[in-house]
Amino acid sequence: MSLACSRSLFFMVFVAGALALGVSYYLEYAVGLQPCGMCELQRMCLALFTGVCLMASVHGPGRFGSFLYWLLGLLCSLAGTVTAWRQVLLQGDPLQQVSTCSPHMADLFASNPWAYVVQQMFNGTADCTRISWTLFDLSLPEWSLLFFVAMTTLGVQQLLRVVWIACRRPLSGESSHPALAGD
Repeated sequence: MSLACSRSLFFMVFVAGALALGVSYYLEYAVGLQPCGMCELQRMCLALFTGVCLMASVHGPGRFGSFLYWLLGLLCSLAGTVTAWRQVLLQGDPLQQVSTCSPHMADLFASNPWAYVVQQMFNGTADCTRISWTLFDLSLPEWSLLFFVAMTTLGVQQLLRVVWIACRRPLSGESSHPALAGD
């Protein structure tokens, strides 16, 4: 993959992530939806993913750099996928025991270690189970799950592609293009 092609793909993924992030802020500030803890965790994963793609598109990495950027993006999208999947499960099972209220995230982070805070977020609250907005009969966490699954699939495909290209590269100094070898 040439440098220009790598940069343009990272930039397109950045634009997709920025649009998704913009929609989440629009729904919060213009429509008035209040995000729960899991929504904020998904938004953080999306912001990290978008930031990684922006850095990669500005940097224009080579083969090894592309591998690292796609790996970082894959980790961010996997974290978002797991978080969105957990919220979809919470919304699908209304009988599951969730706490009715939770302290504000700033209070949780101030008095507890981050691992405990993440565990409390994954336990869910009543806010996480409420479906307050749908589009084409899909809730916001389901849309988020679709986006993260698509980005995870793209990340896996690009990582496998980079590894495949690296494995096909000849070990000696001969040309990797058979058409050019006869010249």
